[in-house]
Amino acid sequence: MTKPRIGPDLVTVRPRHIEVLDNVCTTLAIAGYPRDVGPGWLEPLLTHPGRLDVTLHIEPIPSLVAADRLRKRLARLESTLRIDHEHGRLLDPSAEAAAEDAHDLASRVARGQAKLFRTAIYLTVHATDPAELAETCAEVRALAASLLLDARPVTFRHLQGWISTLPFGYDNLGMRRSFDTSALAAAFPFTSPDLTTDLGPTAVLYGANLSSASLVTWDRFAQDNHNSVILARLGSGKSYLAKLEALRSLYTGVEVAVIDPEDEYGRLCEAVGGAHIRMGAADVRLNPFDLPPPGTQEEDPLTRRALFLHTLVAVLLGERMDNVRKAALDRAILAAYRKAGITADENTWSRRPPLLRDLADALAEDPDARNLAAGLAPYVTGTHRRLFDGHTTTRPDSHLIVFSLRDLPEELKAVGTLLTLDAVWRRVSNPDARRPRLVVVDEAWLLMKDSEGAKFLLRMAKTANLLPHTQDGV
Repeated sequence: MTKPRIGPDLVTVRPRHIEVLDNVCTTLAIAGYPRDVGPGWLEPLLTHPGRLDVTLHIEPIPSLVAADRLRKRLARLESTLRIDHEHGRLLDPSAEAAAEDAHDLASRVARGQAKLFRTAIYLTVHATDPAELAETCAEVRALAASLLLDARPVTFRHLQGWISTLPFGYDNLGMRRSFDTSALAAAFPFTSPDLTTDLGPTAVLYGANLSSASLVTWDRFAQDNHNSVILARLGSGKSYLAKLEALRSLYTGVEVAVIDPEDEYGRLCEAVGGAHIRMGAADVRLNPFDLPPPGTQEEDPLTRRALFLHTLVAVLLGERMDNVRKAALDRAILAAYRKAGITADENTWSRRPPLLRDLADALAEDPDARNLAAGLAPYVTGTHRRLFDGHTTTRPDSHLIVFSLRDLPEELKAVGTLLTLDAVWRRVSNPDARRPRLVVVDEAWLLMKDSEGAKFLLRMAKTANLLPHTQDGV
């Protein structure tokens, strides 16, 4: 069996560069740094017109280790200054400046105002041939020198340098320098007037701006309308963008719920410790007849359940009902609740709710709705009964809830999406647990193929946007 390739077919290592396929590249390591830097001092490297990879390796140093190293460094510097003074030599300005900086840094580390980091900066220059590579390297070194950076080629170690600049997190060169918090923060390479300090607490970083060196951030909960639609051709990264926003929204404290038709969010859910609900499994069911517990602030929940059941039955049957059948369905829904002992009285809401088969029985007793009961037979006694054959088995409570619909047959994908959206909406609309929430409906066209399902999704989006955005949002 042939093993899959995960790298280029050929890498040729030369003393001063390496050849990767049709390109040549060389790596420069920053060996000298300026004493004082300003915010965004690495930005000129990112705006270089040639192909240049800039990599920062950052490793925090424990406070105890940092304090011990600073103490030894101060001892060496003060000893050097004292010896020069005793022998009547002129003081070395660089040693005196280094001693002052070390005193100040040691003081801030001791007060907890700063920390130390071991940082390495590597630059990999790419070109099409060695002549162009030499010219581009000279330009990059001149640019680095203008920033008071000493960029040196890693001769005979360009393979290790190239690997160190790949997005693997490996530092095979180990040419690091100690940075404090303020210096490392100033090395943040993205500076732009678009980046302001008044970004909301739920702002999400989407990536880099293709036309400038700035970053793209957006806070959907700070907008007048919180909703958005991702439209693009097949394979262009729609799901990747949705996953990126979901993951980074979790870091800002936003609760995320995902309707996942193809089980694409399983690894993400596992990585962040979320709740993964596999609809269609033998032990997973969501009863659409469930009522909220007594004491809820929801207005007339029995009527709201009846309205949703109208939508559910229309999606199950896949057809538009006339007024006579709608009236018969409404009578049957209320009859099924009454048979279970549930009425408009709040004290009866804690009783066990009816199931879809109870609704089918009530429809069968009405001459105007017997054809509706026949249409529900596959979901009550037929091949699709697993999804409705029982009471609710799971009530997930997590910062990330993923409803996977891959185990459902294609005929039930739209119904499964509707049921999971309803479960999410109950959680979102609960006035006792308001917080920013993001609901991701992947492959929403599966539900929107049905007119009633599209209407439900539209109502959910519009109603969620009207909730107080300081507390909740979808």
